[in-house]
Amino acid sequence: MGLHSVVLFNAIFSLLPISVFAEAAVEGQVDLPKSHSAPVMTKRYEIVTIGGVLKTQPPLAVVYLEGSFPKPASLPTKQVAQKDLAFLPPLLPVRAGTRIDFPNFDDTYHSVFSYSPAKRFDLGRYRPDERPIPSEVFKMPGLVTLRCDIHEHMRGLILVLDTPYLVMTDAEGRFRLSGLPSGQHTLKAWIDSKTTRERPVELKSGATLHVDFP
Repeated sequence: MGLHSVVLFNAIFSLLPISVFAEAAVEGQVDLPKSHSAPVMTKRYEIVTIGGVLKTQPPLAVVYLEGSFPKPASLPTKQVAQKDLAFLPPLLPVRAGTRIDFPNFDDTYHSVFSYSPAKRFDLGRYRPDERPIPSEVFKMPGLVTLRCDIHEHMRGLILVLDTPYLVMTDAEGRFRLSGLPSGQHTLKAWIDSKTTRERPVELKSGATLHVDFP
């Protein structure tokens, strides 16, 4: 590398934010509850209630970093669709303040509502071609249960969290969170409406920490 290239590299390096070189990561596995049905090869999940506990079937988890983090000026809009008389995705984790669209892709009316303390709303009945697409902003952290007034079997969950660092596990419970701030934090794993596990973690710049939730 010539002198000119070295000078150019150092100039570019100095302009990059320190956070680019100071990010930490955490990965591991969550011990998911056993599925109560045969394996679903198409990976279609549904929300089931067993003893008053809401969870996905087959099981999934949401892993997130708890803490006080700067709030952005705006957040990207997310989507929970109604397709084949089901909410897709059946479980959606979002940061508090996120707007969620509820498009109807079925050839029938839907009527999405929630009586959850974290978010009470009723979109009323609307057609597949409804414009603008009905939407709601979810400001308060908590679990929001979605239902349809027309199709009583439909259930969906929105997990509203006050953190930008969140991720869904895969079907085997594996997860990876990257771009995390260094320091001491609490890592949590949401399993179902009654079960959230947590572990204290110390994240180091440029390092990947392995954490399991047995």
